[in-house]
Amino acid sequence: MTTDTYLLDAVSYTEAEARISEEMTAYTSEDFRIMNIKVANFSEVHPFENSDRWFKSKVSLVALDEESGKEKKTNIYLLVQANDVKEAFENTTKAMEETMGDYSIPSITESPILDVFPYFTGEEEQLEKFNVLDADESSEAETAEETEEVV
Repeated sequence: MTTDTYLLDAVSYTEAEARISEEMTAYTSEDFRIMNIKVANFSEVHPFENSDRWFKSKVSLVALDEESGKEKKTNIYLLVQANDVKEAFENTTKAMEETMGDYSIPSITESPILDVFPYFTGEEEQLEKFNVLDADESSEAETAEETEEVV
């Protein structure tokens, strides 16, 4: 028997068990047992295309304590998809690009997680369709404005 680790977004242990059971039946026809469910301490999950492994990146956010004048570090953990540690470092840096404050990446370790199942309500698909329609209408409006200017 093998033990595999998966990450999924759930509100309760009951929901986690139901979701992983549903996800796994789509992947395998063999019997499987859920051995353990626990809360993960990831602040963010960052998938990257053409990557097949998951890495846990420890990121230390650096802030200045106004009262004492000393630097204060707060650690967060990101789950980053990459092919090796070097790429995981690069992908962590990409994920942190929009961060305004200083930070450091003191450690990156390979995670035993095989796959990640994000929460999906179906609304995302509807929103995507709406955005495509909205973009089409915008381009039609721009074309109409251009036509008016030319005439």
